[in-house]
Amino acid sequence: MKRILALAAVAAIAGTVWLAAQPANESPADSFRLVEVASVADAMEQLYGQRAYMSHEMRPLAPAKFAGPAVTVQLKKEEHKEGSAASQGMLDLIDSAAPGSVYVMVLEDGADFAGIGGLMATAMKYRGFAGAVIDASVRDTPQIRRLQFPVFSRGVVPSTTIGHYRVTGVNVPVTCAGVRVNPGDIITADEDGVAVVPIARAADVLKKSQELDDTEHRMLPFIEKYKSIKEAVKQFGRI
Repeated sequence: MKRILALAAVAAIAGTVWLAAQPANESPADSFRLVEVASVADAMEQLYGQRAYMSHEMRPLAPAKFAGPAVTVQLKKEEHKEGSAASQGMLDLIDSAAPGSVYVMVLEDGADFAGIGGLMATAMKYRGFAGAVIDASVRDTPQIRRLQFPVFSRGVVPSTTIGHYRVTGVNVPVTCAGVRVNPGDIITADEDGVAVVPIARAADVLKKSQELDDTEHRMLPFIEKYKSIKEAVKQFGRI
């Protein structure tokens, strides 16, 4: 037990030290916006043997690329007559989260319910959110696309959560589309999908992701020139 506590303390200190080393006007997520999500997923697997990417069902409404610290909300299925009062926590989170945040919402068995629609997306857009990741479906897609607000979800449906769900946690650890997300973890997303980086591991994962990106980008002209994927892998050691 003492060893586990010591390791947890070291991880927390490492994350704090890295955060302190960032320029005052730069968030930890800024550099993750410049690397590919595929490289982030590979980096987490190579460094820690850990799956960090969400289910293939999580797809963007439109091509998008963003990164930011997670703010989380969890809803449980429950039929009730309380109206929007049972969902107040998810609205409060939007109005209180810092600009640049990524809204991570998890609905229990939520594929046939819209976690957010045009109103919540508009609020997030003008509150400065980087994007939203919804482990459920969404609605009002024409409005969300017009906003150009990045949203990943499992699908599109016309339904509502009001009267069917209750908020049971705000800024709590959640499992979103198969991956554990803690408040403050880095969420990074592009057309390949969504990955999660624990904040205490962000520095090492970013460095490894940048190395993988650099290698792959140097391989492309090599393949074009020599017309051989086999020789490229032999030369650069990446596939």
